[in-house]
Amino acid sequence: MEYFNIFVKGIFVENMIFAYFLGMCSYLAVSKTVKTANGLGLAVIFVLGITVPINYLLENYVLQEGALTWLDPDFATVDLSFLSFIMFIAVIASMVQLVEMIVEKFAPALYGALGIFLPLIAVNCSILGGALFMQERQYPSIGEATTFGLGSGVGWWLAIVAIAAIREKIRYSNVPAPLQGLGITYIITGLMGIAFMSFMGIEI
Repeated sequence: MEYFNIFVKGIFVENMIFAYFLGMCSYLAVSKTVKTANGLGLAVIFVLGITVPINYLLENYVLQEGALTWLDPDFATVDLSFLSFIMFIAVIASMVQLVEMIVEKFAPALYGALGIFLPLIAVNCSILGGALFMQERQYPSIGEATTFGLGSGVGWWLAIVAIAAIREKIRYSNVPAPLQGLGITYIITGLMGIAFMSFMGIEI
């Protein structure tokens, strides 16, 4: 039940886009078509689902004070937490490079459509945010940390696919000229954020 709770909260209650506004640059730039939004969203799910548990292991078995006691009890006072940022980013960059190679190999059309925004997942603040939230919340097991990563990724995917579908439809709508493009997208994003706030009242 706890895993389900964490997963659902990651998607709706603590949505990276609508609750924390993390990853907005990619969200706005790649959400012009559902196809590219879906591709990037799936890549984000994969990266979050892999990097959060890896960073959890790093945090609990390498970086925290006393985490290295499994090597030798003499390391009980060693604290490498000051390396958290650089280690988390190194793991994220490695996984993004792997995703980029896979997409280029098996979906060259999607790779071309995503362009620069695929490697920019490495600096997508929702990815680093996932690792930092995991660190802050101190999940007791790697299973819960992984569930949180996957839930956050699905929430980000849901947000970008939803806005892409709306943007495809409003191309045929009579949007006032000053609001066309990013203007109406910001307004819709705000309304969707308000809508997602309704999930905060759900008791799971």
